[in-house]
Amino acid sequence: AEPRLVSLPLSRIRVIMKSSPEVSSINQDALFLTAKATELFVQYLASYSYKHGRGKEKNALTYTDLSHTAEECETFQFLADILPKKILASKYLKMLEKEKRDGEVGDDNDEEEEDEDKAVGDSGGS
Repeated sequence: AEPRLVSLPLSRIRVIMKSSPEVSSINQDALFLTAKATELFVQYLASYSYKHGRGKEKNALTYTDLSHTAEECETFQFLADILPKKILASKYLKMLEKEKRDGEVGDDNDEEEEDEDKAVGDSGGS
């Protein structure tokens, strides 16, 4: 058995590449190079995250290590939306509630300012 040159399945990478409207056909060399580059990138991300995260302590790479790398390392910041920090659902709901309250308070303040402007305008005209 001959060792594979890439670990990622080329058929899946072809499907992903073809999902782009700009791609009409895919050369075998381009497919192979994309697969190899993706594989090397994932290896680099994983090793960087492991070295700079808490994974060394546990001898394991965790999602938290990956999300911390995406947030803190400039090279990987484009992944911050794909690898967000995990938060508890209860914490997220509280954040949404707070934003909603802050939004309502802001709307109320705008209305109060408009009412004050009208009152000042009415009294100034008399």
